Amino acid sequence: MTEHQFLDGRSKQLLIGGRWIDAKTGETFESRNPANGALLATVAKAREADVDLAVEAARAAFEAGPWPRFSSAERQQLLLRLAELLERDAEAFARLDTLDMGMPLWRTRGAVRMLIDLLRFFAGRTRSINGETLNPSNSQLFACTLREPVGVCGAIIPWNSPAWSAVLKLAPVLATGCTLVLKPAEDASLAPLMLGALAQEAGVPPGVFNVITGFGCDAGAALASHLGVDKLSFTGSTETGRAIVAASAGNLKRLSLELGGKSPNIIFADADLELAARTAAVGAFGNSGQMCSAGTRLFVERPVHDAFVTEFARQSKDLRVGDGLDANTILGPLVSSRQLERVSAHMADAVAAGATPVCGGSRLTGPSYDQGFFFPPTIVGGATDEMRVVREEIFGPVVAVLPFDDEAEAVARANRTPYGLGAGVWSKDIGRAMRLSRSLKAGSVWVNCYNEIDPAVPAGGVKGSGYGREYGAEHLDEHLQTKSLWIASGGA
Repeated sequence: MTEHQFLDGRSKQLLIGGRWIDAKTGETFESRNPANGALLATVAKAREADVDLAVEAARAAFEAGPWPRFSSAERQQLLLRLAELLERDAEAFARLDTLDMGMPLWRTRGAVRMLIDLLRFFAGRTRSINGETLNPSNSQLFACTLREPVGVCGAIIPWNSPAWSAVLKLAPVLATGCTLVLKPAEDASLAPLMLGALAQEAGVPPGVFNVITGFGCDAGAALASHLGVDKLSFTGSTETGRAIVAASAGNLKRLSLELGGKSPNIIFADADLELAARTAAVGAFGNSGQMCSAGTRLFVERPVHDAFVTEFARQSKDLRVGDGLDANTILGPLVSSRQLERVSAHMADAVAAGATPVCGGSRLTGPSYDQGFFFPPTIVGGATDEMRVVREEIFGPVVAVLPFDDEAEAVARANRTPYGLGAGVWSKDIGRAMRLSRSLKAGSVWVNCYNEIDPAVPAGGVKGSGYGREYGAEHLDEHLQTKSLWIASGGA
């Protein structure tokens, strides 16, 4: 399937129980290209009744039908088949994400390649889900553990990488034998819907994978509080994460939360400054800053601060902003007018507080930009740790550069945040790098690199950035529960 075949002019329906159906109310909403405002599709707007139907379908598929009888080998083959189909349609998924949320094509293509690898990684893990044989103190008793699927899973994903997030939520569900109700973000729902069609082609049984499109206040809230959902995975803001924790109390559903960030990236004077500047630019401005792990607090040791800022600004100005389908574009638009207003408001607040834009700082205008939501790479100087531009997640291409004097100060200031998703350290001193890696309160620490991801390596947050892990063997554990089995062997 190509993106043109998918965008065929027909309204996009919900996938529930293996059938494509309209929302019960018949309501729809629009999906538009953030680069030019063009209408891409109308999409079904699910509400609570549609969520009920999807959860019922997921429960029925989990408890009856062919899915509970799938062996680990059959689930493995299903994941491998899905990977083959995604590889076949890789260009369509990449282009659809670019059209729907603006991420440049070079980046969406790379993301799809990683997702194919991710599906194959989980396929490999499927046949190594094992319990343990234990040694109880009573020799007349045999004890072991079984690892079983947790049940019906809900997942609520953000708009900043819809294909990526959808596959990342689906893969461990298929590997473990759970079922899934996926609620994409209303700003970018198209790739998750096309993934639903691909899953059907791969042979995923009806009800195992359901996709309900709609708004967070309706469909998302209903899924978070639903008593028929055994586990919920959420990627998004910390504020919404707190609401989901409260909503989960009804049936004490298991949660995994990947939330916001305001990640520090620490540059010492002995670092390779050119490489650090180039990598920091990608780490802060990649996907137009719409990444929860973006390194938007850039701490630079004072002796090299000015030289680094000069190089960092030079690197940042070279990042061409434009339509994501343009082969020369490095950074695409922000996802929506709402996001553009948010970023612009943060910049206005920073300037009012006394900070100064080193480069960028206001919306891009002109014939290439006026119909879209474009904001340039922006470096903020003269900021203090107390300013909102330093404290709050902006989710846009804005980074504050902050000088520091010694290692202890860098660690203390880096940790002075409610978030704890990622952190970067740049130094040729391996002892210093190891000390900081242990001292920084973050789920991932990158040394002389930034924002590296691999299917085999777990990622997640601490503090206000959430809990639970994605990727790696730990991601499977999030979807499994342990049952203890006791057998009396008889005798005196």
